[in-house]
Amino acid sequence: MEDATLIFVVVVALGFDFVNGFHDAANSIATVVSTRVLTPRQAVAWAASFNFIAFLVFGTHVATTIAKDVVEQGVLSIGVIFAGLVGAIVWDLITFWFGLPTSSSHALVGGMAGAAVAKGGFDVLVSEGLRKIGLFIILSPLIGLAVGLILTVVISWAFFRVRRLDRLNKGFRRGQLVSAAAFSLGHGANDAQKTMGIILALLIAGGHVADNGEVPLWVVLAAHTAIGLGTLAGGWRIVKTMGSKITRLQPAGGVAAETAAAATLFFTSAAGVPVSTTHTITGAIVGVGAARRLSAVRWGVAGRVVWAWVLTIPGAFLISALTYYAVEAFA
Repeated sequence: MEDATLIFVVVVALGFDFVNGFHDAANSIATVVSTRVLTPRQAVAWAASFNFIAFLVFGTHVATTIAKDVVEQGVLSIGVIFAGLVGAIVWDLITFWFGLPTSSSHALVGGMAGAAVAKGGFDVLVSEGLRKIGLFIILSPLIGLAVGLILTVVISWAFFRVRRLDRLNKGFRRGQLVSAAAFSLGHGANDAQKTMGIILALLIAGGHVADNGEVPLWVVLAAHTAIGLGTLAGGWRIVKTMGSKITRLQPAGGVAAETAAAATLFFTSAAGVPVSTTHTITGAIVGVGAARRLSAVRWGVAGRVVWAWVLTIPGAFLISALTYYAVEAFA
C-alpha cells in the first residue's frame, strides 16, 4: 500500500512538471513567437527539445537544493510532499487562467513550506536555504533586466549605421533561434530539476534512497520528459502577456532578452540556486523595452505581474497547508 501511494505521488510530481512546462512555455517561446521568427507550433517544438536535452549539459545541483534546503528532512513524508505539490499545481492553474506569468518554482517552494509548517511548525524550515532562494527572487529579475538593457544598448550602438532594417531584422531572426534555444536549455536545467528534487525527497522519505543519495537516472529522464511534453502543450494565455502586453519586441530585442535570461539561468543552475525562469525573462523583456524608452514598457501590466509574484509563495503556502490538514482529517 505504501509503495502504491509513493508511486501515486511520483505521478502527481510529474503532473506538476507537466503543468510547469505549459505554464512556463511562454518563457521559452513568447519572444520568438511575438517577433514572428517561428510559428507557435514550431516554437513549442523547438523549446521542448532543448528543455529535454538540458540534463546532458547541467548537473542536479538545483534538485539537491529543493530536496534538502527548503524544509528539514525529518518532517518530509508522502503526505507533506503530496500537499506541497497540490498547492503548487493549484496556484499555477489559477494564475494560468488569468494569464499571469508567475513562478512555478516559487509556487513549489511555498507549497512545500506550507505543508511542512502545517505538520511540524515553523521550526522545520531551513532558514539558510530559504534566504538564498529569497535573495534570488529579487536578484534574478534585476540581473535579467540589467543584462537585457545593456545588450540592447550594445546592439543599438553596434548597428546604428545600418539603414536597411529589414536586412538587420533578418539576421537577428536567425540569431533568435540560437538565443531561444539557449533560454530553453536554461529553463529545462533549472525548472525540471525542481521536480527531480521533489521525487528525490520522496524516495529519501520512503527509504528508497540514502539521505546523501544522488538523483536516480530514471528520475532525471522522467522529469525532463514531463516538462518537455508540457512545453509542447503550450500556455497561450501567458504567451500573449509575455510576448506583446509588456512591451513590443523586434527580433534584435528578442535576442537581447533571451540571451540575458539564458546567461542568468546558466549561472544560477550551475550554482544550484532554484530561480524563477518567469521572473528572469520578464525582467529581461522590461530591460529591453526600457532601453528604448521608459514609455515603451506597459508598467500597468508589469505591475500586475509583480503583484502575482508577491502573492505566489504565500498563496501556494496557504493552499498546501489547507490540503495537508484535509489529508490528515480524512486519512
